[in-house]
Amino acid sequence: MFLGIDLGTSAVKTVLVDGAQRMIASESRPLTTASPLPGYSEQDPAQWIEATFATLDALKATHARELAAVEGIGLSGQMHGATLLDARSKPLRPCILWNDGRSATECRILEQRWSALRATSGNKAMPGFTAPKLLWVAAHEPEIFAATKLVLLPKAYLRLILTGEAIEDVSDASGSLWLDVGRRDWSDAALAATGLSREHMPRLVEGCAPAATLRSELARRWGMTKRPMIAGGAGDNPAGAVGIGAIRPGTAFVSLGTSGALLVPTNRIAANPDRAVHTFCHGIPGMWIQAGAILSAASCLAWIARLFGIAEADLLAPLGSRPQAPSPVSFLPYLAGERTPHDDPVVRGMLDGLSHGTDRRAIVQAVLEGVSFALADCRDALADAGIAITEADAIGGGSRSRFWLSVLASVLNVPIHCFAEGETGAAFGAARLGRLAVTGEAIAAVCTRPQRVETFEPDRKLVDAYAERLPAWRELYRPRH
Repeated sequence: MFLGIDLGTSAVKTVLVDGAQRMIASESRPLTTASPLPGYSEQDPAQWIEATFATLDALKATHARELAAVEGIGLSGQMHGATLLDARSKPLRPCILWNDGRSATECRILEQRWSALRATSGNKAMPGFTAPKLLWVAAHEPEIFAATKLVLLPKAYLRLILTGEAIEDVSDASGSLWLDVGRRDWSDAALAATGLSREHMPRLVEGCAPAATLRSELARRWGMTKRPMIAGGAGDNPAGAVGIGAIRPGTAFVSLGTSGALLVPTNRIAANPDRAVHTFCHGIPGMWIQAGAILSAASCLAWIARLFGIAEADLLAPLGSRPQAPSPVSFLPYLAGERTPHDDPVVRGMLDGLSHGTDRRAIVQAVLEGVSFALADCRDALADAGIAITEADAIGGGSRSRFWLSVLASVLNVPIHCFAEGETGAAFGAARLGRLAVTGEAIAAVCTRPQRVETFEPDRKLVDAYAERLPAWRELYRPRH
């Protein structure tokens, strides 16, 4: 038996998987995010631990026998968050998250200070990444920066609590700007540019490598017969790729979680930092992931549901399974700023084309279309790096919506495939990495592709209508700085 734990932004999801790769059980606990100032996004690391332990306690209550047999654990998690620890490994402040936009000035400083940043990291400095956050802390909270002895990404902090060891995998580390993504090792020059050194960093491992064993007292708490091995794991999107078997070059997939992304594994680095394409190490050795990322995807749907005071499922139900025509309303999904292709942390969302005749259905459809148009921007940025996408699998909570996947297929003009358990892709991928760390099996033998349950083909009439709409949608974007 194997466990996959996904430390997301909105929830911790834990899945229990057997040797035949069947999901035996899953548990989820919500997380809350604080925004003390506009553009700020923080979480208390203590709630990550509380939520994770709650999922495991619940699994013990319902599946004690299976949990007792767990041999390996994999972790996946939200990327980029800066968790600053003191000499006793205690958090010095709330974690600054991936969708926090406060460090735009520090990004410019970092690029000026270290001219090799883009060539080494494969990325441009953006506020979401970890390194600029540390420059912001140094400038605005110098006493905290001075007390910082260890900087961990969210899932590495969870691993520290679970094992007592500070270890990170190379895929998650790729989102820090401190990693030389070609060498898959920390860059001393990158660390020096932010006033840090390797002493402030966790040890690095590959995602499928053994990292550390679970603390004995926690193994006893959950009734495990032996201390399971915890794998290196992966950032949420690389873990999602492992979960759906996207381990070969060109196997594109789209993630519709709190944030969104269009991602393609490669066996070479195909960076395009000038258009804010992300370059990450994959969760498996010798592979990378090129990604266009948007900061708000399914969170846009959650926002409009809160606005109307209705559950998301009830919001989507009147739309049916596929659109008949584009909505007369246009939506920019920049509720938290945007990454690909704009790198604009201060831009905000917009509804355009409202009239007295606009109804809720038109607005909801516009929201789904706006996110899809933003992913079309990601497609085009990837194309500029020489990456052509001919089909894509869908994962994340948004992949449950047949209407949304129909829209996306026609906007991107490629078939979109979905899986029965697509929303648990990252946790399932983490479980696979946990298994590989224990068994040493061939990666291809474990990371197989799950059965696709449905394919959404582009609708030619809608493809043409959306292609005609896209340029006008792009014209709505106006930089605020």
